[in-house]
Amino acid sequence: MTKTKSSFVCHACGAVFPKWYGKCPQCGTWNSIIEETTIVSNKNSSSFPAAAIYPIEELSSEDSERIVFSYHEFNRVLGGGLVPGSFILLGGEPGIGKSTLLLQIALHHPSLKCLYVSGEESLSQLKMRSERIGITTHQTFISNETNTDQIIKAAKELQPNLLIIDSIQTVYSPKIEAFVGSPSQIRQCASEFQRLAKENHISVFLIGHITKDGFIAGPKLLEHMVDVVLQFEGDEHYGYRILRTLKNRFGPTHELGIFEMASNGLREISNPSEALLANRTMNLSGTAVAATIQGIRPLLIEVQALVSSTTYGNPQRTSTGFDHRRLNMLLAILEKRLGLKMGMQDVFLNITGGLRIDDPALDLGVVCALISSYFDISLPSQTCFAGEVGLAGEVRPVDRIEQRVAEAARIGFKQIFIPYPNAKNLDSKLFINIEIIPVEHIKQVWQTLQTQAP
Repeated sequence: MTKTKSSFVCHACGAVFPKWYGKCPQCGTWNSIIEETTIVSNKNSSSFPAAAIYPIEELSSEDSERIVFSYHEFNRVLGGGLVPGSFILLGGEPGIGKSTLLLQIALHHPSLKCLYVSGEESLSQLKMRSERIGITTHQTFISNETNTDQIIKAAKELQPNLLIIDSIQTVYSPKIEAFVGSPSQIRQCASEFQRLAKENHISVFLIGHITKDGFIAGPKLLEHMVDVVLQFEGDEHYGYRILRTLKNRFGPTHELGIFEMASNGLREISNPSEALLANRTMNLSGTAVAATIQGIRPLLIEVQALVSSTTYGNPQRTSTGFDHRRLNMLLAILEKRLGLKMGMQDVFLNITGGLRIDDPALDLGVVCALISSYFDISLPSQTCFAGEVGLAGEVRPVDRIEQRVAEAARIGFKQIFIPYPNAKNLDSKLFINIEIIPVEHIKQVWQTLQTQAP
């Protein structure tokens, strides 16, 4: 026997309430709560058979069966390749290139059988996109179906290696009464695709929209259901795109791959440090190069700062690609520890290339760029920085310093400022082509740079 039950769900955050509200008490969004009807079964659980159980030592590992793509950056973020039967969620802003990325991956694998289901583009649009990217395989099939029952039936008949759903917000399940894109529909559709992936050994990619706050739209449960969560990000005014791993049950998290958007699709960047520093202008105040780590990859990036006297009562604080609150903290440290009058200055900070970096080791490069712009003195062009700055102005140690120094030496930098505790445990004999300068306080950093100023 079954019965229906009504509840009110916020389609912005997925919270469930017993009655309707004009404003969601959970996330504060107006007019986001809708009524949904669910079917509740009253069957006795004792009538169901017991779950199947297996000794763990008799099960086999599938790590050696990964599907390796021709794009090394894509393999990197997946932890070495695609695990058959994995359930993956790819999120990103509209127009960033999510569909292009997955269609390109499918079209450029010689033996991968792929079913691409699009609820957002017509078949002719997909054909035009595939011709622009370049078709090198005849194993890719496309469909416009949005009914999950029909999609799953077609997938079982075709038995592809890869199923791509573009997007999870456009498909619906006839098993529940809710409009397309609602939290209930997304949960139900994701559950059906998860069962398809695990029972039929088909890898499933779900493309998901994101909200204005940068989170994947739909219930948070969706991110817990999948095996891997990928974020595709970048600035629409720049050609660079970053594929970032937020969750990975088969490999390391916080890994990233870098691509460049071109007229014929996405091109992977195998040497990102050189690409990001290719257009750097030497001998200008307010610029510094910082050595950061993203995932397991070291990167050298350029930090630009502009400090100028404010013409209004309240100084402006603008940062692009760097945490705004951390910028305010570093400005307070400069004012307190070095006596710089930052409270009367407009400050603008930019991480070039459209990247967004949250590595604490970026602090020292940001501080030096700010000081350089404040005094209008350029920093040595062959110098880079790596270190976290504490509230007392001390330069705190960072992890994996060897990789940072090695990357700076490989690119051709002559010296690098690193925290003193890191320098004590670093074998400088391994880095004969770069001078390692240990520092304990930002005051010491600036005094050393003043003597080297051109």
